[in-house]
Amino acid sequence: MSQVAEVIVDVPTMQMNTPYSYLIPAALTTPLLPGMRVIVPFGNGSRKVQGFVWQVHEQVPTTHELKTIDSVMDLSPVLNKELLAMADWLAKTTFAFTITVLLTMLPNALKAAYERWATPNSDLDPASKKRLFGEQEKIELTDKLPAAQLNELMGLYRKHEISVTYEVKSKGHAKQVTMVKPAMSVAELQEAKQQLRITAVKQADLLDYLVTQTDLISQPALEKTLGITSTVIKNAAEKGWLTRFQAEVYRDPLSRAVDKTRPLHLNEAQQKAVSAICAATDDHEDTTFLLEGVTGSGKTEVYLQAIANALEKGQNALMLVPEISLTPQIVGRVRGRFGKQVAVLHSGLSAGERFDEWRRIDRGEARVVVGARSAVFAPLTNIGIIIMDEEHEASYKQDDNPRYHARDVALWRSRYHHCPVVLGSATPSLESRARAQKNRYQRLLLPTRVNQQALPEATIVDMTQELQKHAESTFSSPLMAAVNDRLAKGEQTLLMLNRRGYSSFVMCRDCGFVLKCPNCDISLTLHMDSHSMKCHYCGHEEPIPQICPNCHSHHIRYYGTGTQKVETELKQLLPTARILRMDVDTTRRKGAHERLLRQFGNHEADILLGTQMIAKGLDFPDVTLVGVLNADTALSLPDFRSSERTFQLLTQVSGRAGRAQKPGQVFIQTYNPEHYAIQLAKSQDYERFFLTEMKLRHQGNYPPYYFAVKVTASDVEERVAAAAIHQIAAQLQAGMSQSAIVLGPTPSAIARVNKRYYYQLVIKYKQEPQLSALLFNLLNQAQKNRKGLQIAIDNNPMSFM
Repeated sequence: MSQVAEVIVDVPTMQMNTPYSYLIPAALTTPLLPGMRVIVPFGNGSRKVQGFVWQVHEQVPTTHELKTIDSVMDLSPVLNKELLAMADWLAKTTFAFTITVLLTMLPNALKAAYERWATPNSDLDPASKKRLFGEQEKIELTDKLPAAQLNELMGLYRKHEISVTYEVKSKGHAKQVTMVKPAMSVAELQEAKQQLRITAVKQADLLDYLVTQTDLISQPALEKTLGITSTVIKNAAEKGWLTRFQAEVYRDPLSRAVDKTRPLHLNEAQQKAVSAICAATDDHEDTTFLLEGVTGSGKTEVYLQAIANALEKGQNALMLVPEISLTPQIVGRVRGRFGKQVAVLHSGLSAGERFDEWRRIDRGEARVVVGARSAVFAPLTNIGIIIMDEEHEASYKQDDNPRYHARDVALWRSRYHHCPVVLGSATPSLESRARAQKNRYQRLLLPTRVNQQALPEATIVDMTQELQKHAESTFSSPLMAAVNDRLAKGEQTLLMLNRRGYSSFVMCRDCGFVLKCPNCDISLTLHMDSHSMKCHYCGHEEPIPQICPNCHSHHIRYYGTGTQKVETELKQLLPTARILRMDVDTTRRKGAHERLLRQFGNHEADILLGTQMIAKGLDFPDVTLVGVLNADTALSLPDFRSSERTFQLLTQVSGRAGRAQKPGQVFIQTYNPEHYAIQLAKSQDYERFFLTEMKLRHQGNYPPYYFAVKVTASDVEERVAAAAIHQIAAQLQAGMSQSAIVLGPTPSAIARVNKRYYYQLVIKYKQEPQLSALLFNLLNQAQKNRKGLQIAIDNNPMSFM
């Protein structure tokens, strides 16, 4: 009886969200496996699409004739059993298409246009090699290969008798290098040397090397080792002394040397935390730990020793960090402890590097994975521990489909592998802290810094009083005095301003005209480095206006303050200070984060000025001063999490000061000095903040007391988006209980982005068993009436804006 493959086709619509049945060609006697990609005919015409094999079963009688799979893209699954099960769960919980989730799990290289090549291994028998490869060193795996030949290749691949390499055309490729190995016996090489002319010194050196060489070596490395040219090696190959061949090598995203480190001595609180985590790993318990420790309390050492325990038990480890800017220092510490066993996954890698790291993990060659949000999908097996550092960070939530939170995925994988999850933070999210309060998470405390140093002394500077004392300036008198003091002492300073660019907006002082983006309802930001006005939402860019486009006045002025403007002002105030600026504009190039941090760590700068990317995870012993230039940025946002984010950011950046033996000092400049988030951040009193904020959340019926869903309708025509969201609101309210709270419909905080109008509503609820079905039905209807209208559903959004 024929076999049938259930295939999720690459057509992102609700109608295609379930598998389609296809006959497996009779010539494919080697079993197709779930997670392999195939090419299948789709629709009435000759359209061919990619799909993922979901499951395979024997054919059962049907009333309609099944189409047959055209070709197989992979000789083995690119997604394992666990990731397929996770995709099914994630599609349902994030209201996303299954195919979108499956593609999210793959590295970009596997989604690009690429070639796949089969190469015989040394143990492939000569007859099979001759039959399949002929005189070729490798053959390309295309949909033109006969099914019988493809079937045999699949069988040989699973017996490890052939290898497959991917050569990506547009986004990177498997890196190839020329390798060299002796082609003669030792005696023959020695005889060849005897016949050389006395002047052939380089050839003699090469023969001496080949006599003693047992391992393969790359041609570039051989040239460098012996100080010879490629011509010498080419001539040696022509004489039969050696053979050259192409081999695939991994790109190392952390190619610089990392010093080997040893486990540090733990204090009592750290030891208690490590013991609890290791016990859960040893007993295969899916316990969730909330590791709450003040900044500088040694959370990273707890992570490292917990990972070491998992590796000793033969298990693997997954560690998530929130942002790429954190990755260089964290990866350095993990790599220093565990060496080449560590793989790195984050968006700052090239497509080729990410592809190589993904394959190292998939092949079981890497046992520790460190990376940002998407690393939670790493094809790691036998996981013994999952760590999520700075678990409160908003960057763990994906902004577009599938709108997943990495914490939810980590908890799912924890249950799948029966292993613990460690959520670490000095300022846990209210959701996590509330779950620990209810004993759903086990709370572990690190109440003091490891070096017993006191937390830095913080001073709140009221900027309204500063403005009365002297002309408007970004820097208060106390902060400037402290910066000068650090410069005199040879110590370092961090200055944080949570806004990039030169100035927030450009306004005409005569008519009040503000230059806005033509595509979005947002003002353009001035960037002096590129002498342009930029939109940070759609990327629109135009020259800086010299006269007002509205009234033609020349009284154009810049308002607000960005990192570029602060850098200019700082250079005028402190002409001898060495200043580094770290924001999105200065870190666009690959490796820029690491380069800037390395410069600062090497004392090549006195002041590091940056946006919030400098607030977390950085550990420099000579940083004794931190200045927050505008503590009010997040407070002014109409968002229920604004106080929480302000408190977290101020506490985190304050913790960068005084982490070694020298005491630290913090200055927080604000126009809201009495706000509870700023006052409690000054004393780093997380517990009081938690109680205060939870009381306000309870009064306002906000998370974590309520669940929330945000539904957004967008269209190029405003009336279409507005009509759609009002229709959606009526439809949902008819199917929900009276206890559900609906906010809206309203225009979104920024009503137009990239020429599309956005309207939204937010549902707050405690128990709505019908809501999931209502939302999926909503998506189904939206697909049928699509045209330009788009409906987005964000389950448990990080913001209602």
